[in-house]
Amino acid sequence: LRTLFPSWLPNAFGWMFAKPFPAFSAKMNAWATVVAGTWLMGECEINDCKIDGDEGDEKSGVNQGLLVKRCRFLEESGCASVCVNSCKLPTQQFFIEDMGLPLTMEPDYETYECQFSFGLSPTMQDELDAKGTPCLSRCPSSGGLRSKHMKQDEDS
Repeated sequence: LRTLFPSWLPNAFGWMFAKPFPAFSAKMNAWATVVAGTWLMGECEINDCKIDGDEGDEKSGVNQGLLVKRCRFLEESGCASVCVNSCKLPTQQFFIEDMGLPLTMEPDYETYECQFSFGLSPTMQDELDAKGTPCLSRCPSSGGLRSKHMKQDEDS
């Protein structure tokens, strides 16, 4: 993702938008993701989502979420490990570390939907659950990529 932006933009975004205007920043990124990401992920829509500080089923992030209705990346790869290690974790890391904006992505492996929640920090349990997702029945590597990704995590 870093290569898609001028080198100065991600860090500047944090102090120009994400820190002083977190709700505006989250809405702007949800909108930009629809515009720039639909070709890769498939049909998307802006929605309300949970954000940091919400309790229970509360969704106070008005227009700060993005629902990918059927993720092409996940559907075509047919592999939960590719989804988690090539999309979910790196994308969350980019937004948190480079853009200064919390992001949690929640893929649904049965419907191929993916909920982006801009303004919601992922928890350690979310990350453990994502890495522990079992292989999909149609996984082309039959678990081989999961073993490779787990070994890479141990080495780093």
